[in-house]
Amino acid sequence: MNRISKVALILCACFVSVTWGQQPAGTCSNNWAEFHRPNMQRWNPCEKVLNVRNVGKLSLKWSYSTNYLVYSSPAVANGAVYVGSEDGHVYALNATTGAKLWSYTTPNRVVYSSPAVANGVVYFGSDNGHVYALNARTGAKLWSYNTVYSVDSSPTVVDGVVYIGSGNHNVYALKASTGAKLWSFSTLDIVDSSPAVADGVVYVSSADGYVYALSAKTGAKLWNGPGGGGESSPAVANGVVYVGSGQGSVYAFNAKTGAELWSYGTGGQAVNSSPAVADEVVYVGSLDGTVYALSAKTGAKLWSYITGQSVYSSPAVANGVVYVGSYDGNVYALNASTGAFLWSYLTGGGDSSPAVANGVLYVGSRDYHVYAFGLK
Repeated sequence: MNRISKVALILCACFVSVTWGQQPAGTCSNNWAEFHRPNMQRWNPCEKVLNVRNVGKLSLKWSYSTNYLVYSSPAVANGAVYVGSEDGHVYALNATTGAKLWSYTTPNRVVYSSPAVANGVVYFGSDNGHVYALNARTGAKLWSYNTVYSVDSSPTVVDGVVYIGSGNHNVYALKASTGAKLWSFSTLDIVDSSPAVADGVVYVSSADGYVYALSAKTGAKLWNGPGGGGESSPAVANGVVYVGSGQGSVYAFNAKTGAELWSYGTGGQAVNSSPAVADEVVYVGSLDGTVYALSAKTGAKLWSYITGQSVYSSPAVANGVVYVGSYDGNVYALNASTGAFLWSYLTGGGDSSPAVANGVLYVGSRDYHVYAFGLK
């Protein structure tokens, strides 16, 4: 998916309640309905409230306590926040107050997967080996699909199809309305990465050390290249695929051919963070404790920001601000142009990746909580 044009950005003032996966050209949504947009850019071009000048005034709106760690990243859709927890539940919370709307229990296992919301349905994976579809309003189960092995991958929903990886080494395409399997593709190792879908192609990385490009219709392999080996999920922008690797590099590939365009090394430390791409800049975290901003065209480092510990969290970008969590316990807001520190809050930290929607920052934490921050 190409970057939204300046004309489209002007039109963003008119919000409509549709998920990014289905939004018509030239419209904006106040939802952050998946871990990513379908192409994994993790960029909200519709956010107009929070900015570089006022983000330093963020304060806690509410927090909700689950019964265990929250590695899952929040999805925000139609006034509700959806998130999984290591307590085995998926929660639906009121986006304004944090009050619990409902919760759904997956038997005996944790939920690392970040929910995706499309057409009134919540999709997610569970460590019990199932992919679930729930009614977004009530939490009632609509269907489940058994992959046998853990499903830590976060789903992508595009054109009535759910794309997701599994611990059984497969990538699946499931019919969104019924859960029927349309196809599966086998890699050589665990697929914790979340698929990116752009221009009829599914891009996903595997712990086998490769990133794959598959036909969205058939699952047929189009190409594969180095760049997997970790949990980083690909991002696709302007005909280029960006992904981190377990070997400590960020790669850029030609989306059609798989030809490597550039790579940037992060000192040998794994890049499990998934890139965010906005305004021709790639933002990504590394286990070396650093957040990087790289030129999308050349891979040259534009800036870096050192946190106290490893950065598993995947950045979110909105209105000139980069939001990201660190294992030092903080969630940070950084100037997207310069990397300058703007704000932080000590939550307890973890892998959860932020979501930014309608002037509010949402994130989960290892301290068992889901947090919402906004302006007073």
